[in-house]
Amino acid sequence: MSTDTITGAGVFDAYITNLGKYNEGELIGEWVGFPTTPEEMQDVFRRIGIGQKDEFGQPYEEWFITDYDCPIPGLYDCLGEYESLDELNYLANKIEEMSVSEQECFEAAVELGEYTGSVQDLINLTENLDCYELYSDIHSDSDLGYYYAEDSGIYDKSAMGALSNYIDYEGFGRDIRFEEGGTFTDHGYIVGNQDRFIEQYNGDREEIPEEYRVFAPNEPEEEPLPPIDEQLANMSENEKQGLINGIEMALDYGIADDIPQSDMDLYNAVIQERSEQKPSIRKQLAENKEKCTTALQATEKNKNHDLEV
Repeated sequence: MSTDTITGAGVFDAYITNLGKYNEGELIGEWVGFPTTPEEMQDVFRRIGIGQKDEFGQPYEEWFITDYDCPIPGLYDCLGEYESLDELNYLANKIEEMSVSEQECFEAAVELGEYTGSVQDLINLTENLDCYELYSDIHSDSDLGYYYAEDSGIYDKSAMGALSNYIDYEGFGRDIRFEEGGTFTDHGYIVGNQDRFIEQYNGDREEIPEEYRVFAPNEPEEEPLPPIDEQLANMSENEKQGLINGIEMALDYGIADDIPQSDMDLYNAVIQERSEQKPSIRKQLAENKEKCTTALQATEKNKNHDLEV
């Protein structure tokens, strides 16, 4: 069984899966659109069973990501199964906050393949887009060669005279691309410039801004207590007396507010049970006394009979 609800299609989506259920042969998960919120993430964990208990009473606490849906070319291959949800949300927020031109530069930089080895790298990439030049009108080696020869102003075409008519723009552009390490993308030609790439995020998740954090695992669900009469039936007399002693000591010390209501309910039930037992005890004592009297009378009668004989 699996769920396919998308809590909100975002910059990219991730399929969050209950690892414990997966190891038991059941695919229980849900699509989550990033960026998301802590509240939405908790709802997802609840729906896929994180915090619930298995048949042995152990809570399902672990999850992993079985798939991604990434509109950004190349991003899918950068994301793994066990990524930090906080880091994913950090990244998605940084992308969402970009202008259109910045997003195009980021997408092209991802295709270039520098600083894409981890989500940490990608987060830092969003902070260093000024380290790249994106030429949106250049899509081939020929375009690149023509740009450098004709439009860049690097070369004085007039000084070349008639030789400029014989320029192999494609070959020229290919040599330039290899030399400067650029690549063609859907958004044009991208190449790194000489600006220094600065690490803004060092991978310490405690340093992730609070507004980007979403991960707080659900607490294991508490099993509902059985009915009071069932609890009483399963308690020994020593346990009942221990409960009475503990509650009455708490009451004597004035810390009744610290007593769980479930314990107070059970305490009251034990007291009620014992008060109901008192008449039965008195009746049993009377019956025992009557039996003893009858036995004594029979013994006395036998003695008198023996004397007469």
